[in-house]
Amino acid sequence: MKVPIILLFLAVFTAIPSGMYGQTQLEMNQQARREYEQADKELNKTYRQILAEYKSDPAFVANLKKAQRLWIQWRDAEMKSLYPDREEGYYGSIHPYCWNTSLARLTLERTKQLSIWLQGVEEGNACAGSVKITESGN
Repeated sequence: MKVPIILLFLAVFTAIPSGMYGQTQLEMNQQARREYEQADKELNKTYRQILAEYKSDPAFVANLKKAQRLWIQWRDAEMKSLYPDREEGYYGSIHPYCWNTSLARLTLERTKQLSIWLQGVEEGNACAGSVKITESGN
């Protein structure tokens, strides 16, 4: 009877990915911070690519810069509405994890919003505005 229990125990724990157990709160917080930093790098890369690709359109570039500054203000206000300032320890030791996970989510959403200017839209889209037009099939 002992052998099947041991085999079951081994099967369960070998099926769990190594990152799923034995991780401290500090390690989870640090991982969430790294994920946010990676998302932020990707956002900045996308933003710089758009600025470079659209440099011949100064009106667009000026408005994109303004929009991005306002988005940062909105993001910060959104974070403060999600986690208003409270006394230290109010949100617990998981707070850095939650904060950075939320920041990463908002940042990834913004990157997706901006990427349309790099991808472009198909010819015939009457509402493309400043987004570049791509030929069908490309």
